[in-house]
Amino acid sequence: MFFSINDASYWYEIHGEPGNPPVVMLHGFTGSMSTWADFIANWKDELRIITIDLPGHGQTKTPSPRTMEACCADLRALFRYLQLEKFHLLGYSMGGRTALSFAIAYPELVQSLILESASPGLDTKQERDQRVEKDEQLAQKIENEGVASFVDFWENIQLFQTQKALPKHVQAEIRQERLAQSAQGLTQSLRHMGTGSQASRWNEMEQFSKPVLLIAGTYDEKFFVINKMMEKRLGASNLEIIENAGHAIHVEQPKIFGKLVGEFIFQNE
Repeated sequence: MFFSINDASYWYEIHGEPGNPPVVMLHGFTGSMSTWADFIANWKDELRIITIDLPGHGQTKTPSPRTMEACCADLRALFRYLQLEKFHLLGYSMGGRTALSFAIAYPELVQSLILESASPGLDTKQERDQRVEKDEQLAQKIENEGVASFVDFWENIQLFQTQKALPKHVQAEIRQERLAQSAQGLTQSLRHMGTGSQASRWNEMEQFSKPVLLIAGTYDEKFFVINKMMEKRLGASNLEIIENAGHAIHVEQPKIFGKLVGEFIFQNE
């Protein structure tokens, strides 16, 4: 279903009964709500799962670009429309940055926060400026070479090497999800909701007091380190390090991921 606000149309879906604990799930860069298909299949009878295509991705249309702050304000309006007074919020990678930004901006709506392979952005202006430059290079690569060529490059970066061990049909599904994105959407996302363009949340994290579950994979060294640092800043947080997993734990170890998330949600009901 579409939710329209200003010139944007956000695509969202709801799975599960109204009386079940609500959890909102936000996907990563080059992804869409379809990344949560396995989790939905296993948990729709126990949870009320709301999935959303973020700006620049899936079926969501944002003719004018959305910054992180603007996206969070749009999501707030969507949740008000859905009459969600309080919910569990889960985000993966880019969706994790979005979830954390939303939770800091609107803590009264968040019952618990689950961050998979996420970060609070970059701490210094120099780091942010360098990342903006790198993201601009990626955006130009998409514009000049097209989505298919970019996906060929993207699925071979170090961050996703562990996905080479996944069954061929799972790899094909991930690739198809990436190929389904638009050049305009991906470039907008990089330029306006990229890690360099968003505000740093490192200091603001310390003010967030709701329960937080941090999830990282043992093979994802960069985010393993980032999440250890996040755990120290977030007062009511617990870090789970998942063996034999890289960046996308929900894809690489779906049963362990589902069990962790499900248990955490019911513990915090």
